[in-house]
Amino acid sequence: MPGLGARLTFLFGLLLAVSALTGWYTGEGEGTTVSVIGWHTGTIGKVVLFLGLAAVLLVLLREFGVSLPDTVPESLVAMAIGSIATVLVLVRLISIPDTFFFASRGVGIWVSLLCAIGIIVAGLLEASEEL
Repeated sequence: MPGLGARLTFLFGLLLAVSALTGWYTGEGEGTTVSVIGWHTGTIGKVVLFLGLAAVLLVLLREFGVSLPDTVPESLVAMAIGSIATVLVLVRLISIPDTFFFASRGVGIWVSLLCAIGIIVAGLLEASEEL
């Protein structure tokens, strides 16, 4: 049975992937509310989705007996995935694309940020379990 760090990596990775398909930006359009999902924000939204899936895959591979070389701890890979995802989400949080000038930040981008940070924390917890 995987430790708490691996389970949190799986959970936050799954939530990160799903949150890339939620509303990162919302705004009022001609009489209607418009929501822009992370996938439609360009390459960054797509990379965030795949980083979440990579975190999930990292845990699943370990459960099926496939492990990384001893020189590359899985906790370090999880922290790297979380760090890259955090930086990318922060870029989209700070800089709204010009094509979405009418929109403000939606709840999905905040969930993505929390999940990306959660993967880092899960990797740190997993590293402490490995010691």
